[in-house]
Amino acid sequence: MNQSSFTREELLACSRGEMFGPGNSKLPAPNMLMMDRVIEINEDGGSAGKGFIHAELDIHPDLWFFDCHFKGDPVMPGCLGLDAMWQLLGFHLAWSGGPGRGRALGVGEVKFTGQILPEHKKVSYFIDMTRVIKRKLFMGVGNGRVEVDGREIYTAKDLKVGLFTDTSTF
Repeated sequence: MNQSSFTREELLACSRGEMFGPGNSKLPAPNMLMMDRVIEINEDGGSAGKGFIHAELDIHPDLWFFDCHFKGDPVMPGCLGLDAMWQLLGFHLAWSGGPGRGRALGVGEVKFTGQILPEHKKVSYFIDMTRVIKRKLFMGVGNGRVEVDGREIYTAKDLKVGLFTDTSTF
């Protein structure tokens, strides 16, 4: 795929299975889709020269998680930011031609040094691919960071996602 950026409408089409074909990767549907657009995606950028992804999520005070996490102390769950990075890593694998359904396989290290609150405006995700395996198993490893309104608040090292053509025994 030559396209290097994606709109919300295109990401929603991916969540419906309309982008990569039957049996292949999909992004989660709302409310679990954790991005509104992909600003840039490539196969040779990033710190290791193996690919890069930059995506964004617009923050609105009425987002579903603010009402329930935590009552009277609304904050976006950190696990949703981590999931967004896995979503993007899997999207990168499918975008680069990988067959199968994406599954998160782990993460080496995660650090939270900030939070996302209803008054914030924009979350930015950045993934540097560090390893991409394109054999029988399509797998990607990357390092990610999350910024809110330009300030780094989460980092993740060694995010891992694989694409599987058969998930029945997963």
